[in-house]
Amino acid sequence: MSIELNLQNKKLELIQWLSTLENLTTIEKIMDLRKQENTDWWNSISENEKESIERGLADAEEGKLNPHSKARELYENWL
Repeated sequence: MSIELNLQNKKLELIQWLSTLENLTTIEKIMDLRKQENTDWWNSISENEKESIERGLADAEEGKLNPHSKARELYENWL
């Protein structure tokens, strides 16, 4: 069985199970889990990473960009 098919089967099984739930506490726990899964990645990165991203965005807004060819030249050893 392929991984994709197995995943789809598990989803269907969960949907069927959810449709039978009557316990509000269980439903609320599932909703809390869903909220945790949708947490913004920005809140989970370090301050250094945030500062680096903000510097990059500021550079982009100021037009301080390199063409793709320059990036390939700089990082060709890792590509």
